[in-house]
Amino acid sequence: MKKAVLVLTLILFSTTLLFAEEGDKYGKPITLSDKTMISQILSNGAEFEGKKVLIEGTVVNVCKKAGCWIELASDKEMESVIVKVDDGVIVFPMEAKGKTAVVEGEVYSVMVTEEACVGDGGTHECGDEEKKDAEDCEHEKVKKETKKYMIKGIGAVIK
Repeated sequence: MKKAVLVLTLILFSTTLLFAEEGDKYGKPITLSDKTMISQILSNGAEFEGKKVLIEGTVVNVCKKAGCWIELASDKEMESVIVKVDDGVIVFPMEAKGKTAVVEGEVYSVMVTEEACVGDGGTHECGDEEKKDAEDCEHEKVKKETKKYMIKGIGAVIK
């Protein structure tokens, strides 16, 4: 009987170690096990909004002022998502840049207003190389609102 309890304890302990994320831990412990692709969240944001997700990606940027957000590269090129945390609750180090992060958090949306040029059949950035500054662009300027999806970080492991 003692042998059975010992074997069961060893199995449970080794399983826990097997699934534990290695690396520096921030915030609350990660509870989810199924990862969601960042590209899925970005392309179907409304479906994920308000839901808790587990994502993984390379840290491409870190808040320089307070470490209050990180930007993770998506599984698709030229896509990324911002993971925002409460100031002072979690502080991401600048050294996280280039490392892999596993993050648990809640998906939410924000409306972002951007200035764009209108002309030549659509909204665009000014393509004239000599007029890179929006102030120099001769096209009509408009403000355009875009819905962006972000993650409210609860816990993270950076490895």
